[in-house]
Amino acid sequence: MNILIQKIGKIRPWIVVAVVVGMFGSMAANAQVPPRFYWKTLQGMNAVPVIAMSASGNTNPLDPSNNFDPSASLSADIAIAGYAKMFPVWNKAAMLAVLVPMGRIEGDILAGGPLSRLSRESSSGFGDPMVEFNMNLIGPAPIMNLPDMLRYEPGFSMDLVVDVAFPLGQYDNTQSLNLGQNRWYGRIGAPIVWQLGPWIPDRRMTLEIFPSVWFFGDNDDFVGQNLASDPTFELETHLTRNFTSRFWGSFDATYTSSGDATIASTTTSGSDMTLVGFTLGYQLNDSMQLTIGYKSTLDNDAASNDLQLSTFMISLTTGWHRLLEGADRLSGGE
Repeated sequence: MNILIQKIGKIRPWIVVAVVVGMFGSMAANAQVPPRFYWKTLQGMNAVPVIAMSASGNTNPLDPSNNFDPSASLSADIAIAGYAKMFPVWNKAAMLAVLVPMGRIEGDILAGGPLSRLSRESSSGFGDPMVEFNMNLIGPAPIMNLPDMLRYEPGFSMDLVVDVAFPLGQYDNTQSLNLGQNRWYGRIGAPIVWQLGPWIPDRRMTLEIFPSVWFFGDNDDFVGQNLASDPTFELETHLTRNFTSRFWGSFDATYTSSGDATIASTTTSGSDMTLVGFTLGYQLNDSMQLTIGYKSTLDNDAASNDLQLSTFMISLTTGWHRLLEGADRLSGGE
């Protein structure tokens, strides 16, 4: 028992890291899912984050359809809160998360009419809450106890992810820039985690690939008109590496191909966007982790007609599990 507790103490920073490493960045659709989000951990684990995000560009960071105006200039300050629970389903690792964004977005938008001009718009309050369900399809059996945790290696694993956003966020039908989207939307994806090399605490390395497709209902009151968006395809990649047992980093890249958007009878062709950036994570203590990340489109020329976005995110995530609390009590009693 003493040996087991000592081993748990050595790997515990990773146990909590693997819970929801900055996971709630996925709520800000254009910020993308952070690295190591789909690593597996103890079933029954709980996690709560506090996240702040600052974004700028010509597309709404809370709208995954990337409905945008090339002449727009937007900025957003967003906070995201949520809760995640790990549990087994049919002897497969699964997770259910609830995510709620809030904050402010503002910018200059090209108003229509014969004398088109830039118009200042802003929105503040809550965005659309989102529910995510994730279930492992290929990979190790769910981790049910501490000895299983010690033996865990991801190898090659693939999950099924389903996200659904509820149209409950702040929405003003007199303007095009809003925190809420006034329509249902969601995503289906298949995140892949591929272990590279030995699973040693200070040298863990993974290649992570996440193809997904976003689907959108219609917004029947978009400045008095109907907005319909075709599906958007995304491909996210992360190359992650531990520098020490508590400190890790990742190189991140995302390709997005948004579908056509139709407002009333006018259709605008979709656009492509490629973002690159990095994420750094540090385990502050046994139950709390700090992460920071930055991403930006490759072409940030304001004179171009391409999608442009830059995001900076900082998150503080805490996790807990009754088995770990029990191990703490045993360790403290010796």
